[in-house]
Amino acid sequence: MKLTRRLLPIAVAAFATSLSPVSVLAADYPSRPIEIVVPSSPGGGTDVMARAFADIAKKYVPQPFIVSNKPGASGGIGMTEVQRAAPDGYKIAVLISELAIIPHLGMTKATVSDFIPIARLNGDPGLIAVRADAPWQSIDELLAQARKQPGSLSMGNAGTGTIWHLAAAAVEEKTGVRFNHVPFQGAAPSVMALAGGHVDAITVSPAEIGTFVEAGKIRVLVSMAERRLPAPYDKVVTFKEKGVDLVVGTWRGLGVPLGTPPGVVQYLRDAARKTAEDPAFRDALVRANLQPAYMSGEQFQPFMNSQSSYFKKLLGGINLQK
Repeated sequence: MKLTRRLLPIAVAAFATSLSPVSVLAADYPSRPIEIVVPSSPGGGTDVMARAFADIAKKYVPQPFIVSNKPGASGGIGMTEVQRAAPDGYKIAVLISELAIIPHLGMTKATVSDFIPIARLNGDPGLIAVRADAPWQSIDELLAQARKQPGSLSMGNAGTGTIWHLAAAAVEEKTGVRFNHVPFQGAAPSVMALAGGHVDAITVSPAEIGTFVEAGKIRVLVSMAERRLPAPYDKVVTFKEKGVDLVVGTWRGLGVPLGTPPGVVQYLRDAARKTAEDPAFRDALVRANLQPAYMSGEQFQPFMNSQSSYFKKLLGGINLQK
């Protein structure tokens, strides 16, 4: 049926309305640089991963990714900023494992349900590390002193409520020791504190201490992985090998605010998949001692939900204020 001249403008207006704002935005996206908010300090594993992603993703996205660091509140400040941002795809959060922890501590209102996941990109186990000249040659020796003199050993972490604070508290719960927890604003500052002799040990991921380990300045005593890691950590014993049932690790991915148009979400998911599959990105992670662990957005959501449930249960059995 032909449209009359009188009805034609109405039909055109209706068609235009049907295209906005979601379909029009998706069609034009991206038309300007995209900000990636890293919820931690520069130099740590999260920052390294984000910058590697931004560098490689430019092959697949016509606009650049701009990395900005927003540390604080164990990642809560940076992630909450993105959660409250306009849902237009121009501000993306690096989602970290703390998102499954700190809401249960009342440190943020943002939860795993407040983001649309784009992809998980990395996953790493926890380590306990000391300076190379430290008196403890094994995890048994470190725990023996902590057990004999409760609170005498200072254990640095990436911040109150972070995965590494929780990891150290879990060690206490599993082994019956007590540390003096010392929080920093991110993993990188905790590593520098260890190197400078300001703390006795730290809980950390392989990425943050790789260069120090290779330089012979820091020694790793134990891993919280399911099984031994590849070199240079292949000689590091796991807690499981020591008869302690403890597996704790971090993960990192990307997410956007709820309400982001489906077309934009799919565009970012496609770009993230291509970037994650790019050998250059994988090589960049491996060089930084970060383990590639891609997971699609559809898989990432139930994973984050399960992590939130896991840490909520774990927090119910330990005391982070020891």
